[in-house]
Parts: sequence; structure tokens; C-alpha cells
Amino acid sequence: MYIVAIGWAYVVLMLAITASSLGKALVVLVFLGILPLLLFAYVAGKLVPRRRSVPVADKVRHQCDSADTEPD
Repeated sequence: MYIVAIGWAYVVLMLAITASSLGKALVVLVFLGILPLLLFAYVAGKLVPRRRSVPVADKVRHQCDSADTEPD
């Protein structure tokens, strides 16, 4: 998914290089490059599901508890 962001950054960089003045180049970089890429990275990061990390010891303990049904 980040290949789209890399391609977009390249296109915006080429637009900024061909701008007629430094001010226009900076406006293009900020409003067409940096802000949309930050928004894209934020949304892409929120769409990826987070895994809950469970320590291995807890997994083993739960497996042992469920296998042993007799009281000690």
C-alpha cells in the first residue's frame, strides 16, 4: 500500500521541481505532498488491525488449565 505513497511523493516532487518560483514549489510540496501523505499514513496505520500480544507463558498456562479437569 505504501507504493502508492512513494509514487505520489515522486509525482509531487517533479511538480515542485518544475514550478516557476521557490514559493510555488514550497506550496506544492506542503499542500500536495506533505499533508496528503501524512493523512494517508495516519489512515493506513488505523486500518491495519492491531494484534494483542499475549505472553507465551499465559498461552501455556491456559492450555494446561483446560487439559486438566480433575481437582488437585
